[in-house]
Amino acid sequence: MSKRMKKNKQDMQSNHMYSIVECSKILKEKANAKFDETIEISMNLDVDPKHADQIVRGTVNLPHGTGKKLKIVAFVKEERIKEATDAGADLVGSSDLASKIEGGFTDFDRVVATPDMMAVVGKLGKVLGPRGLMPNPKLGTVTNDITKIIKDIKAGQVEFRAEKAGIVHAGVGKASFNLNQIEENIKHFIDAVVKAKPSGAKGTYVKNIYVSSSMGPSMKIAN
Repeated sequence: MSKRMKKNKQDMQSNHMYSIVECSKILKEKANAKFDETIEISMNLDVDPKHADQIVRGTVNLPHGTGKKLKIVAFVKEERIKEATDAGADLVGSSDLASKIEGGFTDFDRVVATPDMMAVVGKLGKVLGPRGLMPNPKLGTVTNDITKIIKDIKAGQVEFRAEKAGIVHAGVGKASFNLNQIEENIKHFIDAVVKAKPSGAKGTYVKNIYVSSSMGPSMKIAN
């Protein structure tokens, strides 16, 4: 363990549960790496995503964004290319774009599409599916309102999904954010996951919540 990490852990109580306000303050104090660390949250849910009625998935528009610039790919027909580009999409196209992705191009973070392009996008399932990038109407990434979804993502929309062990993990800001921004983003994310509780979830839905910065100590939030 480095000297910086040892120093960061000095004041921490291993079994203590912190309030969101306490966490936000400590996150800023302990984020002392040589880059703007990401504020990360992990929620351990009592669900088994192998069952259809226990899948947890959704999106949340963080009030202060993520602090990260996302690269968006948009699949639209030729007459809507300008609209998608003006909205902020980084790469726009149709069959030509699909061929580029099939050829190994993966330098992007989110994919959106209009419904009439799903016949083209559907062929990319083997490429986009494993990365969790396949457009989905339930998440708003398959839509005719292509301008809105692109702007929402650019403004800080976060997509979340419970992994096979029932863990939801996401970046919810940067250490350079002020305390209020960090607090509000964490609260909004937790609220969104709680509201996404599936019908098959029984008992204690949220088991544990932890936050940390990229290189900082982890803290358990009292929930």
